[in-house]
Amino acid sequence: MPSDRFVVGVVGPCGSGKSTLIAALEARGFVCRHIAQEHSHVQDMWRRMSDPDVLIFLQASFPVCSARRTLNWSEADYAEQQRRLAHALARADLIVDTDSLTPGEVAARALDFLSTFQPNP
Repeated sequence: MPSDRFVVGVVGPCGSGKSTLIAALEARGFVCRHIAQEHSHVQDMWRRMSDPDVLIFLQASFPVCSARRTLNWSEADYAEQQRRLAHALARADLIVDTDSLTPGEVAARALDFLSTFQPNP
């Protein structure tokens, strides 16, 4: 059930499906924040910039990210993104590996989780 009581943050490497999931959640009335933590050297920039009540981390492997988007970076660049995302990953409320899921399946997992989520007061 959508709620204006909490903000959903979505984070993950480039090509993991963040924009697609956010569009699906917003279409159902959720307030979402796209968090581009993978571009920041500041570990907790995701929290400083958006301070979400719930954090969803979308994981995707380098081959899958590369297939989904035209990327001009190497596996070393991907590994650096993963390093930058480690702080958010460790604090995520929900982690979804999107490699073998359709966008609809990713959205369904997020919606299922959010239907029972209770933000901390």
